[in-house]
Amino acid sequence: MKQSGFFDVEERLARLSGLGDQLEAFSRTVDFEAFRPDLDKALAYSDGSKGGRPPFDPVLMFKILVIQTLNNLSDERTEYLINDRLSFMRFLGLGLSDRVPDAKTVWLCQKRLTQAGAIDGLFKRFDATLRNAGYLPMSGQILDATLVAAPKQRNTNAEKADLRAGRIPEDWQDKPAKLSHKDRHARWTLKFTKAKRQDDGTMPSSDLAIPFFGYKSHVSIDRKYRFIRKWKTTHAAASDGARLREGLLDKTNTASSVWADTAYRSKANEDFMEKQGFVSKVHRKKPHLKPMPRHIQKSNAGKSVIRSRVEHVFADQKSQTGLVVRTVGISRATMRIGLANIVYNMRRLLFLERLNASA
Repeated sequence: MKQSGFFDVEERLARLSGLGDQLEAFSRTVDFEAFRPDLDKALAYSDGSKGGRPPFDPVLMFKILVIQTLNNLSDERTEYLINDRLSFMRFLGLGLSDRVPDAKTVWLCQKRLTQAGAIDGLFKRFDATLRNAGYLPMSGQILDATLVAAPKQRNTNAEKADLRAGRIPEDWQDKPAKLSHKDRHARWTLKFTKAKRQDDGTMPSSDLAIPFFGYKSHVSIDRKYRFIRKWKTTHAAASDGARLREGLLDKTNTASSVWADTAYRSKANEDFMEKQGFVSKVHRKKPHLKPMPRHIQKSNAGKSVIRSRVEHVFADQKSQTGLVVRTVGISRATMRIGLANIVYNMRRLLFLERLNASA
């Protein structure tokens, strides 16, 4: 075996750069120091005046969460791959002899950020960075929601009834270990999907309804740049349409048009948008037991061309970063989905910057 040389690591990193290291592009494009004020406040690490091992740098820990979100990693797998991959170490500014945070430290960082409710501030911090770079919300906005899977719960019917009523089942109250592993916020719902053509060429008379357990990610993106501008996390059974009136609309968009599917069409939403100065481009529903009028079909088809852009956001999050919730409780689910939204915006920024550079 060839003896290691002094410049071997640098040569290997140069090869990684030539092959297209996404994390290196993140380091060039994203100013992670902008997150420091929010991280310092939320993590509130000791200043070391009382002795003990010094804490890891807050920005370093946030970068680890970015790596974890990008690659859909568990805490244990994150620790292993940071030690294993040169690209991860370069992104984090770590050398081969530097101390690497273990899985417990990564978990504690997430816990502190979750308890401090820091994810909303971190998201807004990066959104301000995008605006300062010239990526203002423009050309209207598009709303939609997607289901995010969580670990399934095995509860009795009585326990489910208590959870729906907002109560803790009596059998759980004196068992803190069991209670900590029970997700009291995620819900079951039905996910409808188009039925596939059968072997004989016929189509089933109805679509498929698949039981689904977890949470729901609601987003509003701007039509021009397709950045996520507003977002919200709920349990999976929550109504899509009702979220429109709960801060999901971005009043800073330079245009007033709002696109969404029929789930958002209601008199309450139409009145709300009119009062707030928005122009509804929400799909119209088919009349009950009547054929869809031709002019409404054409109108909906035109709206679909624009509205479909939001589907690309969810496809990117689920196919590229494997968006799922591994934790218990809506606070941690909100943290997970919020991180996924920040990372999506970072990846979107990289794409737009490359596009501008090649133009």
